[in-house]
Amino acid sequence: MSTLRNKVQLIGNVGNDPQITNLENGKKVGRFSLATNESYRTAKGEKVEKTDWHNVVIWGKPVAVIERYVTKGKQLAIEGKLTSRSYTDKEGNERYITEVVANDFVLLGAKA
Repeated sequence: MSTLRNKVQLIGNVGNDPQITNLENGKKVGRFSLATNESYRTAKGEKVEKTDWHNVVIWGKPVAVIERYVTKGKQLAIEGKLTSRSYTDKEGNERYITEVVANDFVLLGAKA
């Protein structure tokens, strides 16, 4: 069961063109948002559509594929883990963020 700890699998649409950063050590990091959608019916039978937004981070060699093929609206399946961190914004306020650190992904949908 240890392989099931902190594992996230999502299928959704990319919400923005990925931001690629080249680090001083030569590595790359990619960041983008991913929208997942679900629908359900209320007790009255009304259909409700819900969209959740996830911050995704990906490191290393896979970033080259993200950089080349992934744009806003592209459908992806990702697998990774949840991480939380804090940072100080420009106004000096401490902010907290939860991200999905992806370690694998599959490009879905029709070829463009």
